[in-house]
Amino acid sequence: MGRIAVAAVVSLWVIPISVLVDRVVPDPYMDEIFHIPQAQRYCRGDFGTWDPMITTPPGLYYLSLVYIASLFPTMWFAKFAPTMSSICSAATLRSTNAFVAVICSVLIYDLLIQLRPTLGEKKATIYAILLASYPLHWFFTFLYYTDVASLTAVLAMYLASLKRKFWLSAMLGALATMFRQTNIIWMFFIAANSAVSYAENLYGQDSVLQNKHKTMLEDNDLLSHNRSTPISSGLRKRRMHNSSSNSQQSVFERSEFSLHHPPAGFFDEILDVISKLWSLKWKVAIAFAPFVMVLLAFVTFVIWNGSIVLGAKEAHAVSPHFAQMLYFGLCCAAALGPVHFTQATCLYQSFRKNKIFHSFQVLLALVIGFIAVFFFSIAHPYLLADNRHYPFYLWRKVIQVHWMMKYLLIPLYVYSWSFIISILGERQRRIWVLSYVIATALVLVPAPLIEFRYYTIPFYFLILHSKIGETSNWLLIGSLYAVVNIFTMYLFLFRPFHWDHEPGTQRFIW
Repeated sequence: MGRIAVAAVVSLWVIPISVLVDRVVPDPYMDEIFHIPQAQRYCRGDFGTWDPMITTPPGLYYLSLVYIASLFPTMWFAKFAPTMSSICSAATLRSTNAFVAVICSVLIYDLLIQLRPTLGEKKATIYAILLASYPLHWFFTFLYYTDVASLTAVLAMYLASLKRKFWLSAMLGALATMFRQTNIIWMFFIAANSAVSYAENLYGQDSVLQNKHKTMLEDNDLLSHNRSTPISSGLRKRRMHNSSSNSQQSVFERSEFSLHHPPAGFFDEILDVISKLWSLKWKVAIAFAPFVMVLLAFVTFVIWNGSIVLGAKEAHAVSPHFAQMLYFGLCCAAALGPVHFTQATCLYQSFRKNKIFHSFQVLLALVIGFIAVFFFSIAHPYLLADNRHYPFYLWRKVIQVHWMMKYLLIPLYVYSWSFIISILGERQRRIWVLSYVIATALVLVPAPLIEFRYYTIPFYFLILHSKIGETSNWLLIGSLYAVVNIFTMYLFLFRPFHWDHEPGTQRFIW
């Protein structure tokens, strides 16, 4: 029932807004000028022509072909379209993402149920609907971009992995890389954490079996001892039985404690995980072989292609853009604004408990932030050339408004990442948090262009694994998203940009 409710509510805004967007903006917009013509070539059966400006694989175009092929019989019978290629209008291609967005919302619901079994169907339904309205995901639902399909494939891969359907998860991982190459990092992140969980569960089962076997041996020894003991020594026999039971119970409790409560030190936790993976290496290797196959296929493609991107290789060359992590942290902190009221108090209390250590951490973070901003802050030509993006205005009106501003923002960056690590650390193990930070860095740091769309997948992993328990916080977050979505859609539909044809200018004007 929850899935149906989520799909129905999301459809209530997806369908009418899609129709409105197609009426007001019927022509390809921004990157659609590359994607829509390429998909239309595929509709005509032309698979040999490729636009050199497209950087991502053709997964979205193949998905659109399957989607349009499912629509064609009905439209042909109703005499709306004589051929498949005649259906491939901008509106129909955009509706691919509208359809996928509804599926994505259902996957979010399933992940909430899987990750938080005690949440309840009603709350999971509300939270899934609110998360489906996340602005960076919501807006591109109505355009023909790869982001919605990319997110959906990654979430489906993650859900399959949580259900221990590793072959299916690896296949979905391969599909996800067909939408966006950087999804190979998220496949590796999912596989690595699933391998840790898989090994710990096997290790726990082996520990329980060993305890049971030990208990049986002790019972047999006790039985043989009782047979050789006189009947009159019943009191002594009961004492021995009670002592044995207590010993068995303490052994079982210790094994349970070591299973559910890993060593306190962070390095001890890492060593504990490595030892469990090593002791079960062959079982883990067999279970996760499909992921290795996909990874090897991807590496082979990169070597053959000479780059991770397909087109515009010079404009998307790998760059050490460490400041990208700072922008991501601030963006996520802003998207979770209502949570700060409670989390800031927790951070302050934690700081007071060990002022010297936390002061050193803050100082170190500030130094790292300064290095990232001073040495590894990149102004990509695409960022400065197109003023139809929010990052253009944030760069020009905030970060570059004064030479000191980019440094004054460093404390905000540090707080944002402290906030992220804090809310993740309340629910996740430290090794999971570390792997999340590494995966996010591997996705974002090599990207020279500041593009908020790149933050969507790491943000969903963040919020799905964060401790946001109060319904009021969720409702405030949903209200924040609604305001941003309405404002953005208003600008997009009713304040259109026009190209300035004045000599020497390359910009859009209101």
